[in-house]
Amino acid sequence: MNAELQRGCMTKDKKIENRVVYSEFGTPSPSEAMERGVANLPPAQQNLRVQASRKGRKGKTVTVITGLQANAETLADLLKQLKSQCGAGGTVKDQDIEIQGDHTQKLVEVLSKLGYKAKASGG
Repeated sequence: MNAELQRGCMTKDKKIENRVVYSEFGTPSPSEAMERGVANLPPAQQNLRVQASRKGRKGKTVTVITGLQANAETLADLLKQLKSQCGAGGTVKDQDIEIQGDHTQKLVEVLSKLGYKAKASGG
């Protein structure tokens, strides 16, 4: 039974978290595996699309900014600026920024002032 616990099998009470399913080249940490190599381009070289969307959000409208090529720190700083400009909440999902509500025109103006090439997209 002790050998089974070391391999990460389920017990009656809890699951052991340090379970390696498959590892070919050593044992990288999970945080290293999840990080992506993203080039941090200057704002003038990025073409952004700003679009209001309600798909998959139970009828709630969010404004999605796509086309960003920046690291996590830059995205977090930009998100904070945009949320304060719109007075709304938001998040970063898969290199896209989502701001709650329909703020398409305002975000295009703000991003243009920050030096990004931004266009409103969709209807």
